Amino acid sequence: MDARPRVYIVGAGPGDPELMTVKGSRLLAGADVVVYAGSLVNESVLSICRDDCEKLNSIDMTLEEQTDVMTKAALAGKSVVRLHTGDPSLYGAISEQIAALSSGGVGFEIVPGVSSLQAAASRLGIEYTVPDGTQTLICTRVSGRTPVPELEDIERLASHGASLVVFLSAGMAEAVAEKCIAAGMRRDTPAAWIYRATWSDERARVTTLEDLPRSMRESGIHNHALIVVGDCLARDPSSRSFLYSSEFQGARA
Repeated sequence: MDARPRVYIVGAGPGDPELMTVKGSRLLAGADVVVYAGSLVNESVLSICRDDCEKLNSIDMTLEEQTDVMTKAALAGKSVVRLHTGDPSLYGAISEQIAALSSGGVGFEIVPGVSSLQAAASRLGIEYTVPDGTQTLICTRVSGRTPVPELEDIERLASHGASLVVFLSAGMAEAVAEKCIAAGMRRDTPAAWIYRATWSDERARVTTLEDLPRSMRESGIHNHALIVVGDCLARDPSSRSFLYSSEFQGARA
């Protein structure tokens, strides 16, 4: 086990403080220093911290400033948490933080969190992998300031017909719809947007792929929202898996 001082890279979950893991809550409650991801982390999660905890909003900090603060605090023997929204392993930009911490002689531990993609499914009341339908979920984003590899362009991915969850693309809903339709998806394919799932100001709407851009535009949704596309949004009460079928009694889970 790495004996170096460490920074805990913790997933805060989607917003609701009760959806933070027990381990994440424990580490946050005992932290001396917390560097958290600005408007992405619900401030009610920070109420778990001690009154004397130093809480730093990373929104105005460069990577170097963040890792310098965390490195110095960890080397001084303080308990340090880098708090990310959702799960740190999804669009958390943690690899560059880990590299910088390591070069400063500091180790790390990643503590998973509930992703917004899971929160979205919960709030929309859906299952991404559906009996008699797709058994695949694709998480992606539209190319913007951060480019997406050509082979991972959403038009290519949409051609699989799998359930799609599109991150960090609320301001590019028109591109999402156009590329999915160009890939062969029906214009009336169910699509949904969900804004700040599990926050007190959560909003969501299920519509069609063709109508998705208009729905988001008229609702003023251009950030902090996930887009979900696929027939997983259309419930079929007659569909059922084989998991609890009487034909497979010996293989039940």
